[in-house]
Amino acid sequence: MTSQLLRLLTPLALLGLLLGLADLSHDSAIEDEDYYMQEMLTRDQYNQVQILEKPVASIPDRHERPSQNSGKKVPKGKAESSRQLDKDAKSVKTANKKTEKTKKSTLKTSNSIPEAEGRFNPIKEECPPMGLETLKIDDFQLHASTTKRYGLGAHRGRLNIQAGLYEDDLYDGAWCAGRDDPLQWFEVDARRLTKFTGVVTQGRSSLWSSDWVTSYKVMVSNDSHTWITLKNGSEDLIFIGNREKEIPVRNIFPVPVVARYIRVNPNSWFTIGNICMRVEILGCPMPDPNNYYHRRNEVITTDKLDFRHHSYKEMRQLMKVVNEMCPNITRIYNIGKSHSGLKLYAIEISDNPGEHELGEPEFRYTAGSHGNEVLGRELLLLLMQFMCLEYLSGNQRIRHLVEETRIHLLPSVNPDGYEKAFEAGSELSGWSLGRWSNDGIDIHHNFPDLNSILWEAETKKWIPRKMLNHHVPIPEWYQSKNASVAVETRALIAWMEKMPFVLGGNLQGGELVVTFPYDKTRSQGVTREPTPTPDDHVFRWLAFSYASTHRLMTDANRRVCHTEDFAKEDGTINGASWHTAAGSLNDFSYLHTNCFELSMYVGCDKFPHESELPEEWENNRESLLVFMEQVHRGLKGVVRDLQGRPIANATIAVEGISHDVCTAADGDYWRLLNPGEYRVTARAEGYSVTTKKCEVGYEMGATKCDFFIGRTNLSRIREIMEKFNKQPIKMPIRRLQARRSRERRLGTS
Repeated sequence: MTSQLLRLLTPLALLGLLLGLADLSHDSAIEDEDYYMQEMLTRDQYNQVQILEKPVASIPDRHERPSQNSGKKVPKGKAESSRQLDKDAKSVKTANKKTEKTKKSTLKTSNSIPEAEGRFNPIKEECPPMGLETLKIDDFQLHASTTKRYGLGAHRGRLNIQAGLYEDDLYDGAWCAGRDDPLQWFEVDARRLTKFTGVVTQGRSSLWSSDWVTSYKVMVSNDSHTWITLKNGSEDLIFIGNREKEIPVRNIFPVPVVARYIRVNPNSWFTIGNICMRVEILGCPMPDPNNYYHRRNEVITTDKLDFRHHSYKEMRQLMKVVNEMCPNITRIYNIGKSHSGLKLYAIEISDNPGEHELGEPEFRYTAGSHGNEVLGRELLLLLMQFMCLEYLSGNQRIRHLVEETRIHLLPSVNPDGYEKAFEAGSELSGWSLGRWSNDGIDIHHNFPDLNSILWEAETKKWIPRKMLNHHVPIPEWYQSKNASVAVETRALIAWMEKMPFVLGGNLQGGELVVTFPYDKTRSQGVTREPTPTPDDHVFRWLAFSYASTHRLMTDANRRVCHTEDFAKEDGTINGASWHTAAGSLNDFSYLHTNCFELSMYVGCDKFPHESELPEEWENNRESLLVFMEQVHRGLKGVVRDLQGRPIANATIAVEGISHDVCTAADGDYWRLLNPGEYRVTARAEGYSVTTKKCEVGYEMGATKCDFFIGRTNLSRIREIMEKFNKQPIKMPIRRLQARRSRERRLGTS
């Protein structure tokens, strides 16, 4: 019965395709979108590349780029059902949808085909990506006619996949055919009937080679034996491919076609290169409740959240909606402005928003320092919605977290970069469009290199006599106006110095791993080398707490995102062991403040289609909550004088760990530690040193360890003398007593 149905569908699909393509012209179209400049090419070289390419017949790509309000297009019905936060948000969303429709009706690219009288103009449908980039399509579903070598096999032909630093390894940056001729093909098995609507292609990711396909045909099949080529009238339909190797090019089929298999057949390629491609297929699976593969891989969320990509304006509106829903536990504020003047908004979630409560630790999540790594931004927007709704519904876990922690969420550190990536859309933003700030700075690695300062002091044995092992000061040159420091970085530093953060996580994209300090190798000239902090055991636990509760990070059977198999290391790695990076947010936070900071790379796809957001939320939801709860691990307490007054900036030192923390303005402190017994010392200028044993248990909740320290005799004398406007006595007491005794003996004689 199934084979008969497939045989009927094939001629019907072909007939519809021929009717739709009967009168399409062969005019060539050149996309005029200026996406970004690849690191290895100048704009002049990019233009010169086109002169070397072979001329090809083509039909123009007349797809509409997503408007800023719509983000990405999803199948009708799915978008409608996922865009409800609650009744309070309906009015905002209605206005957005109206704006969206208006923009969609007016936004048409310059290479669109004008409608002609008497011609049949099919309405193009667009489906979301099938999942080559997100790894929903596994390696066994990808096939090719020939392969140059294993590292360039069909399994490497995924959109935006990155190559290793060196050629000829197992992780190269594309599928490359074993021969350069028009008989080569790249095939995807959807494992079920699928409505295919388009193809997105890139060239090969490589520092040393220039390989891409300039035009191609598309073939479909239901049995992988009989193939039908998409036609333009009576001739094969030729699609315009790439003009360089990094910028993605999308082609939407004039008429969708239903089949199980799809092939991309290169027709021409860069004249001094080879046939190499990275591909994403756009397709909607046809209803089939009996399909085993679909049921096995299906992930469904029950959370009623706003699963879509938000522009800057929509992000502000959503934060306002959450604040209005939960006014007693939320507060919106900004920490500064971006290069283009956009405010860097944060939302605070606490039972007493706006105030630091004695003994309550402060936690932060940040995202979007690389503007094109969009998933982290949306996860934080989902997290704030989730915590608000769960708090209102009486979820005891969320209520305890809100009442015992002051939580700060900063979803978009680099809104300027995000807007660039958002305008292009998920499939067309490539690997680096929007990564940097408007003035071309990588914000995440724009902090002062305090590692070198500390390590030099340790080599010269200046610690602790001339320099402390914590709160390393920022160099003067970095604070000058002429320093190459982004305004966003300066805003982050001011925020970090103002708030007594204890634990933080910054959400990144493009991988599945959690990294922890140090991020810079200690040995000069070494690109990767384990470089642990004095708190290495604590950092490893913190990293594992996130990775182990993520749905995929520690899965030994999951496919490698790009070139590194982090699942072997339980989904965690020391930053310097991966690749050295000076001036990272993680290292700066650890060395300049009390806050332990880690990086969470939350997905292989930096900018997933919004249809993927519910599954990505399920992948990360538990991890986001568990990591926040780790702020209550270790020791906490208050340092006071004998009269009970709090002492700010007192130092808390743990024996055996050469990294101290300081008390906040109210005298309270938090010291993240793994379970065990510790000798802890509290000291402050003008006070006596006090040491006591404190034990950290295995149960959740920090152990209380308070200190009462008295003034030293010398500090009391100085305080009295200064009170009466007299200089303090500097002469040692013993020498003074001996002098007076000598004077008395001389007077007697």
